[in-house]
Amino acid sequence: MNFPAELLKQCWFLAGPTAVGKTATALHLAGLLNAEILSMDSMAIYRQMDIGTAKPDTIERSKVPHHLLDLVDPHQDFSMAEYCHAAVDAATDVVLRGRTPLFVGGTGLYLRAILRGTFDGPSADWDFRRQLEQDALKLGPEELHRRLTDVDSVSAARLHSNDQRRIIRALEVFHLTGVPLSAQQNNLPVAVSDRPPAVAWLEPDREWLRTCIDQRVNKMMDKGLLEETRRLLNSKPPPGRTARQALGYRELITHLEDDVPLPQAVELIQVRTRQFAKRQHTWFRNLEECTAVPVGTDPSAEQLAERIHRQFRGN
Repeated sequence: MNFPAELLKQCWFLAGPTAVGKTATALHLAGLLNAEILSMDSMAIYRQMDIGTAKPDTIERSKVPHHLLDLVDPHQDFSMAEYCHAAVDAATDVVLRGRTPLFVGGTGLYLRAILRGTFDGPSADWDFRRQLEQDALKLGPEELHRRLTDVDSVSAARLHSNDQRRIIRALEVFHLTGVPLSAQQNNLPVAVSDRPPAVAWLEPDREWLRTCIDQRVNKMMDKGLLEETRRLLNSKPPPGRTARQALGYRELITHLEDDVPLPQAVELIQVRTRQFAKRQHTWFRNLEECTAVPVGTDPSAEQLAERIHRQFRGN
């Protein structure tokens, strides 16, 4: 599906890597724009997963209305196309009430899908998927990534080897159609005349962000991330594969289920989060519609919001 062009031109976007300060900046920017915030985070769609996904808290949500959070339970699947349909509905509702939709998040795939549309593709072949899942368990996720490289090198280049769900979908599309998924998707940038007023991404100082990430993980642990993960595992029905693979939860699940020492699991969260932030940086830097907003080592959310507002309000 494609986001309606006239609706897209009424939306603002604030992206950036994890821990860069998007939430605080967005709250100030929303005030300047008379906006409501629409989450652009692929894990914040899950209920019961609050600390690990760094969802806005009750106070933050009371300041500015938030949308596209807590859409499904952790055992459920939720496709990118479903997210886009929900995003269109939410943005349309915001516009009809005379306010500005402000999309905020770090999921590059969601941002690109909103800007350039999605390819829904053929229906799932569950037997084929189950076979691939068994192969991944037996041979490791790198094997599926290698197979995807053989048939769709473009999709393989943009997907991390641990992104099993999307790798399986790309292999499935090729299996069912004989055509690479990348060849069926619209990867062309939005024409300048059709672009939103602002597609900004916060580009931080790398060493500063590294420190922020490590501190943020420690704060999440202090807030009860381990207990939240334990509750998630004990929920009925249990969390599905996508929820279990969420950054932070996956590592703590290995502590709870496989006896990995807790300090080791926490350190692994920090390492993988830093790696994830680097991939996010690459995503936004390479998305032509995005404009970088440099972030120094001591950013003020209010000043950042004002700078973004001044920079893009005339577009």
